[in-house]
Amino acid sequence: MKSPNPNPLSSMDEWEDDLLKRYPDPKMAKEKEAFRNYVDSDRDATVREFYQLNHQYQTYDFVESKEKDFLAFNKRKMSVWEALDYLNTLVDDSDPDIELDQLQHLLQTSEAIRKDGHPDWFVLTGLLHDLGKVLCLFGEPQWAVVGDTFPVGCRFSDKIVYPEFFTTNPDFSDERYSSKLGIYTQNCGLDQVKMSWGHDEYLYQIVKDYLPKPALYMIRYHSFYSQHREGAYDYLMNDEDREYFKWVNLFNPYDLYSKAPVPPDAKALKPYYEDLIAKYLPEKLMF
Repeated sequence: MKSPNPNPLSSMDEWEDDLLKRYPDPKMAKEKEAFRNYVDSDRDATVREFYQLNHQYQTYDFVESKEKDFLAFNKRKMSVWEALDYLNTLVDDSDPDIELDQLQHLLQTSEAIRKDGHPDWFVLTGLLHDLGKVLCLFGEPQWAVVGDTFPVGCRFSDKIVYPEFFTTNPDFSDERYSSKLGIYTQNCGLDQVKMSWGHDEYLYQIVKDYLPKPALYMIRYHSFYSQHREGAYDYLMNDEDREYFKWVNLFNPYDLYSKAPVPPDAKALKPYYEDLIAKYLPEKLMF
């Protein structure tokens, strides 16, 4: 039997293109049909294959194993800018509208936030939010780095993209995890809930001691679409989660809709961001 391809997407950001199909910007200047027009059935097939793998293998035990491995933070010591340069080896060649590397996407996000006059820590969050994708440069398959995130340890919501693929996940029929609450209690708070493994949780764990709580919510939950777009897990959230998810909702349009064909001038912007990074983060971080 042929082994499944662990990296079915042509690039790791192709799942974000699928997000724009699912959640188009109602205010976008270009018509939906003209902006990121994905009519190729092969492209849709790769996204389906990606989520089939993601939903099959993202189990509670898998998440625990990845936490044990990566939250030891012993892979590489880097400054934020070194990590950005490292991440810059990833280029989203699946985007039909623009050809931007990872740094340019992050700068477009952060510059859009800065233009709207938000606090500097919010601007920094825009620059950092995808930095956890360095996981793929440590050998992780795409389905363990990107994709919509969701709780593990309880029943998978039918509001998650491609919910039918969860039937192959061992937790789907495990009585410990197959009930609505699973191992959790009503309104226990998301801090008590394990999320599927990927770049969101990884980066959150790296910077959780340095940034304001709204920034940490943005980083940790910006891919949790079944909640902040569908409200599927209200029963796990407490009052603090509901308050801080306002920031997640404020952040996501900058992430999804800030891409533009004119690349930012990274060289000119670097001094500003170096000062901003130094204000909140240590010189080097352990990844």
